Amino acid sequence: MTGRAADRLDVAYSTASARAVAAFVAARYDVPGLLECSLLHRGLNDSFAVHAPGHGRYVLRLSGERRRGPADVAAETGFLAHLDAAGVPVAAAVPTREGALFTTAILPEGPRPAVLFRHAEGRTPQLDAPEDARAQGMTLARLHEAADGFAGRDAGRYRLDLDHLLHRPLAAVAGLGTLTGPTREALAGLALRLAAGIAALDGLSWTRCHGDCHGLNARIITTGPGTGDATFFDFDDGGFGYLAYDLAVHLWAQVSFGRQRHAMWHAFVEGYRSARPIAPADFDAVRFFVPVRHVWLMGEMAGRIHEWGSEGMSTAWLDRQVEFLRSWEAERLCGHLL
Repeated sequence: MTGRAADRLDVAYSTASARAVAAFVAARYDVPGLLECSLLHRGLNDSFAVHAPGHGRYVLRLSGERRRGPADVAAETGFLAHLDAAGVPVAAAVPTREGALFTTAILPEGPRPAVLFRHAEGRTPQLDAPEDARAQGMTLARLHEAADGFAGRDAGRYRLDLDHLLHRPLAAVAGLGTLTGPTREALAGLALRLAAGIAALDGLSWTRCHGDCHGLNARIITTGPGTGDATFFDFDDGGFGYLAYDLAVHLWAQVSFGRQRHAMWHAFVEGYRSARPIAPADFDAVRFFVPVRHVWLMGEMAGRIHEWGSEGMSTAWLDRQVEFLRSWEAERLCGHLL
């Protein structure tokens, strides 16, 4: 027995089976019929497609443990309910049999928050279709407009401030063994300059943010009312924070990792402004929040090395990210946005 106990290893991360998830949903939610279930994606969270033939489609998300701490499912699902009631197209949470918007699943590594969402119907946005970017800009504007009337807009576990978006992620990256001294110094210097540049901008707007509007957390409605509109999902990186950051995430997605999809950014901004103005200070701040977003992503990846391994953040990869950040600083922070 002693030998067998010694052979048992702790679990950092496990993936539930689709069959177990189907049984979990059937036990906790009023979803009729025999459920079909399949794994959609595993990563920061695990998502499962759940289909009740004749009764609809859903997505069950099991939140992963993040470096920042537990998932803020209470604030997330409450905001989604507000947006849904305001007519903003989102994939809102489905209540449990007891009326709760989230619950808990027990996995080998411990409890994980679970949320059942309505399936976002429609097609995946095309990454080179300006009309899809325009639709997403319009939905984000509607989201921010509705957030102004949300009683809990500044509540929640996390605030998307510079500590959350820049300083703590940078600390996670700085702890990597693959990071060289010069790269560490370059990142630290950049972070100081970004923080100072943002602090120098007066009157930046704060709102309840989606937090991850990079172009693929949406579906384009193809039939019925709202055809052509974008439905948003995946709000788990949201919170009360800089409006400029919520805009910058989309631009970052168009220019990072060697991309040059400038037309998509212009279409996104056009769509946003068709529904809501952007204050000059917020638009000016976008150029600072693009590199902030990149540092945030690096920090998220650093925080998952115990699950994903260290090879994805090699010395060469980290050096390439610093080159992107240096290039952006030289071209955009001292000049004009695209």
